[in-house]
Amino acid sequence: MTMNQAAPILSTGRAPSLEAIGMTKIFGPLVALDDVSINVPAGSFHALLGENGAGKSTLVKSIMGFYSADKGKVLLDGKEVSIKSPRDARANGIGMVYQQFTLVPCLTAAENLVISRADAPSVIDWKKEKKALAEFMEQMPFKVPLNAQVSSLSAGEKQKLEILKLLYLDQRFMILDEPTSVLTPGEADEMLGLLGDMAAKKEITVLMISHKFREVKAFCDGFTVLRRGKFTGSGDAQSSTVAEMSHMMIGDTTIRERAVRKQTNESREVLELASLFAQDIDGADVIHGLSLKINAGEIVGIAGVSGNGQSALVEALAGQRPLSDGAIRIHGQPFEPNRASYDKFKVFGLPEEPLKNATVPRMSVAENLAFRAFDKPPVTTLGWWMSPGPMRKRAEELIALYRVKTTSPDAPIETLSGGNVQRAVLARELSGDVDVLIVANPCFGLDFASVSEIRSQIMEQRNRGAAVLLVSEDLDEILELADRVAVMSGGTINYISRIEDTDRNVIGQHMAGH
Repeated sequence: MTMNQAAPILSTGRAPSLEAIGMTKIFGPLVALDDVSINVPAGSFHALLGENGAGKSTLVKSIMGFYSADKGKVLLDGKEVSIKSPRDARANGIGMVYQQFTLVPCLTAAENLVISRADAPSVIDWKKEKKALAEFMEQMPFKVPLNAQVSSLSAGEKQKLEILKLLYLDQRFMILDEPTSVLTPGEADEMLGLLGDMAAKKEITVLMISHKFREVKAFCDGFTVLRRGKFTGSGDAQSSTVAEMSHMMIGDTTIRERAVRKQTNESREVLELASLFAQDIDGADVIHGLSLKINAGEIVGIAGVSGNGQSALVEALAGQRPLSDGAIRIHGQPFEPNRASYDKFKVFGLPEEPLKNATVPRMSVAENLAFRAFDKPPVTTLGWWMSPGPMRKRAEELIALYRVKTTSPDAPIETLSGGNVQRAVLARELSGDVDVLIVANPCFGLDFASVSEIRSQIMEQRNRGAAVLLVSEDLDEILELADRVAVMSGGTINYISRIEDTDRNVIGQHMAGH
């Protein structure tokens, strides 16, 4: 599109079909894709399913030209196309919306659209460009303020702008990588619904990577499943059951049955967060007057769109971010987030990204499992003498009890899979009496078996009487586990309710700040 050309006009019948045949990609000893094929008909809304490491990202990156497949070919509208780079993909009308935004925050929405063009002029005639953009926006199902700076837009508006950018560049085959992970439930349903309408009119074709079966069932017409780099099945998303899709994803892997929520009449207050305040490095409040109480035998889930202070709250409770005001109390007594107080008040936790935030990657599994007990008997005698024998014996017991898959207790913990790092940290944190458990996004990116195991462990601690604070960007996880839900927006809690007295839509409205 040149400066004098109008923006592309949406019309029916222009949606392309795409077929990838026999795609193979090898990285050293790892076969990331093994003869994988996928067929996405024109005008369809197709889901690409698979667990973490199944090969989904490798497949779409091969289609997009980020990787050069060792074998295989891509057909667009039945004709083979050569895609050696993302530029080739764009030239063929194939675009991708990534999990992380690719917008320039300091520029306006209009400026982001114009500079995305390969032929953007060095001197821009904004009068002509804005007229063309206004005509383009009139055809679009999404509305984003073109003159607003991107940094001022909500996460939902930024995601819409990413999709508008593909349409502006006339990229009618859209690959969406977990597109709703930063959206409220309302924003997610609106965006997917509008894209579904466009696909039904044959204006676009959509291939969506997702782990949310609810969205797949609600918006997709077909699906393809990968497992360990291989194609394991495909089908009609409407007629296939979630159980059938799950089996294609995990095979015959044994999944632990979820722990049953026990009824409790416990009303003993354990954890109190009293008007907490904390700042970022520029002195702006990231936690603003946050108050919350959690009883024994209760899980309170903190929901919210990413970036509303949830991470800062977890950091404050872990002693990684100082509070500027407010107080933390456990059993009515002041609590300071340090190692001595964690032991005294029986506070344990599983932070997000535990390999980075809760372990020393190059130390052994046994050493990492000993972090809470290395200075106590039987590991330590005489107050200072550490004995490797008892430490290793205890590690072997915890590895067996929590089913941590490792070649040896002496293996560096960084050699474990993500799910097994989570299990190892949980083994360490849940190996004693727990009064308070703080967990943050505990199942992000994990396989089904690990998700089931970890959620069961959290529920079991709740059933034993622990007060559990669950911070999660996965609303389904909160709805499954929590007794009450609290929504964070703008660094504070703006809504709290018992799970049985609310629903997804009400929670979503408060997540959006309404």
